[in-house]
Amino acid sequence: MRHTLRGIFPKGHALLAAMILAICGVQTAADTATIRVIQNDRGGYIGARAVEIASMNAESTRVELRGNICYSSCTMYLGVDDMCVSPNTSFGFHGPSRHGRALPASEFNHWSNVMAAHYNAALKDWFLRDARHTISGYLRISGTQLIAMGYPAC
Repeated sequence: MRHTLRGIFPKGHALLAAMILAICGVQTAADTATIRVIQNDRGGYIGARAVEIASMNAESTRVELRGNICYSSCTMYLGVDDMCVSPNTSFGFHGPSRHGRALPASEFNHWSNVMAAHYNAALKDWFLRDARHTISGYLRISGTQLIAMGYPAC
């Protein structure tokens, strides 16, 4: 049986609670959680990344976006249900392309929307309005800026 610590012990007593539950042999959600640290990821295929993220969400994987950079489809990890952002990471956004070549309009719109579906409302608006039209290079946003936009800090 899995238990969460929330609601069982008074606020601020998580360490004590974890120790008591461990001594009693009780498995907590934190014990079974998988944590994946993403560092210095330059992106990849949008469809494959979307499938990977859906799997992470289904498995309740925690994702920590750290390192120097998270570019291109790496930014889609912002759509993981349980994730955090390092303020020191630089996030690079650009529109979908085929190895730097423009896509036909219907494909461009489809893949732009797949990417944008992984962003919160403010980032999604900016991406669809501005960033997706950059095909060569990146428009960069710092982890600090994303945290100010509502993403949780690591």
